Parts: sequence; C-alpha cells; structure tokens
Amino acid sequence: MRFFDNDSIGIDLGTANVRIYVKGKGIVLNEPAVVAVNKSTGEVLAIGEEAHDMLGRAPGNIAVVRPLRGGVISSYHDTERMLSILLRKVIGRKLFTKPNVMVCVPSGVTDVERRALIEVTEDAGARKASLIEEPIAAAIGAGLDIAAPCGSMVIDIGGGTTDVAVISLGGMVVHQSIKIAGDNFDDAIMRHMKKKYNILIGERTASAIKVNVGSAFPREEQVVIEIAGRNVVTGLPKTMRLNSNETIAAFEEPLYKMLEIIHNVLERTPPELASDVAENGICLTGGGALLYGLDKLISVKTGLPCYVADDAISCVAIGTGKSADTMAYHLDANVYE
Repeated sequence: MRFFDNDSIGIDLGTANVRIYVKGKGIVLNEPAVVAVNKSTGEVLAIGEEAHDMLGRAPGNIAVVRPLRGGVISSYHDTERMLSILLRKVIGRKLFTKPNVMVCVPSGVTDVERRALIEVTEDAGARKASLIEEPIAAAIGAGLDIAAPCGSMVIDIGGGTTDVAVISLGGMVVHQSIKIAGDNFDDAIMRHMKKKYNILIGERTASAIKVNVGSAFPREEQVVIEIAGRNVVTGLPKTMRLNSNETIAAFEEPLYKMLEIIHNVLERTPPELASDVAENGICLTGGGALLYGLDKLISVKTGLPCYVADDAISCVAIGTGKSADTMAYHLDANVYE
C-alpha cells in the first residue's frame, strides 16, 4: 500500500489488539498487541498473532510481553518497536511520505501518558500524531450523531479499560474510566478455577472460556466447554467440563465495579441529557461488549434500554480512522494535544 501526502490513518492502540484503519480501505490490520523478545540480545522475534501463539509456551530465554497495560504504555521501547513494525506492514518500508496518525486513548489518561503515546507513535514512523478519546471514537464508529444537541451514552469495554461517557455537541459532558475490562474477566476465571477446582489455567484458556461460554446473565440454554489445566494438588494435567453458569459467579466482582461507574456517570448526568439517554438507550462497544448477556445485565441494573453496536469490536478503530480524515483541523486547533 502506498500513501499520498494528504493521507492519514487511525490506530486503535488497545491493550489486547492493535487495529489500523485506512481511509477508503477500512481496517487493514488487526493484530494482538503482543511482542516476543530474546532476553539475551533484545531482538524482537515475533509480534502480533505469531507472538500471541507463544504465550505460555515460550522457553526461558524468550519474553512474551504485552507492552500496553490498562490502555497505556507499560514498556515504551517494546511499544515503539511493535508499532513501527505494524506501521511498516501497512505503509511499506520506504517512509519517504510519512502519514499523519490519529491514535485513540482512554478518557482517563494523564497528560504524561498522552505525551508518551504521541512520542512513541512519531518515533514509530508517523509524521504527526494526534489523540482522540476512546468514547468519542467509539460513538463515531457506532454511527451515533455526536454533534447533535442530544445526549448519547457510550460504554466502551476494551481489553484493559472500560470508558463510560455521555456525549453531546461533539464532547464528553460526563465521563469516567476504570481499569476493569476484558483482561480482568480472564483473571477472574483463572482465580475461580484455582479456588473452586484447584486447577491452574493460562491466559489463552481463560480467554477461550470467556469467549465461548462466558456469561454475565443466565442463558436460556446452558453451554459447556471442555478445558485442560494443571491440578494444584497432584501437579498433573487435568481436563474437565465447565458450563456457562460457572462464569456468572466468576465475573461477579469485575461486573460489580463496572456497574458502579455506570451508576456514577448516570448520577452526574444533567437531567435533560439523562432523558435523552433514557429515550435512546446505552450503546455498548468494544470486545467486552460481546460478553453474553452484558447488555441485559446493564439494562436490568439501570432500568434503561441497552444495546450492542453493530461490529462493536471495530467501533473504536473505525471512529479513530474517520476522525483522522479531519485530522488537519484537529492539529490546527490543538484539540487532542
């Protein structure tokens, strides 16, 4: 792919996945945000899907890491190298024409974290980097009219953070971010399996349980998955069958914290906007929104209609990419820097 001088791209730099959106082409890259590094030489051995396949299986001389945690950079060097390689995949090796890049960030990040994201993106090969808050990007990607004088409530549940915001006239009127999201669901499953069954499982197995049988609300028909782990008592491998009802109990703690900030945002929402939310409903985006029954649970607990956006997992990337189309305005106005 080649870019012209006026081209800009949008990056959903998530804790779990990196998605790159190009105008006219849509999402052209979707890779896990994982890097495999040789501990002795510091050489990057693999990134993305290839590195993700190494999780829990790599020998001691290879570190398989996620360079982003909680929506922010935990390892600057690894993030820069990962982003540089992924950008090169999209724009080619010759960077005579560097693209402007719009990157989404959680709404609760600090100024220092914002500056770090801008610097790492420019070091990775961007001509100019700018930022957009995830709830705004998610709302745009979900097709909501954020410029209208009407309240829209968005809950974006990613891998590391959950962002809750009420948006009107193009800005966030009330918002709150919490570092409780998809990764915490995985952790909750691992703790549940160890506590109840004395079985240790890895991140990949926990994620498979969440995706295939995970539930936030009782299902009409139970679904079952067969899993394998290591028995803590005997130290030997063990297989067992797990049903979806088990995961409701496992998810209780992270879901309680998530519901708490949703209530906090609703309590601080101005009455006129609250009536708009009651009429239009709450829009769920992000990979965590796909957890079975989460929309039903939120609707029951808040008394408000709640729905999952079309292509919820891609909303932030799509919204970030569409915002990159008007990036010249953002850069001139210094809106996101």
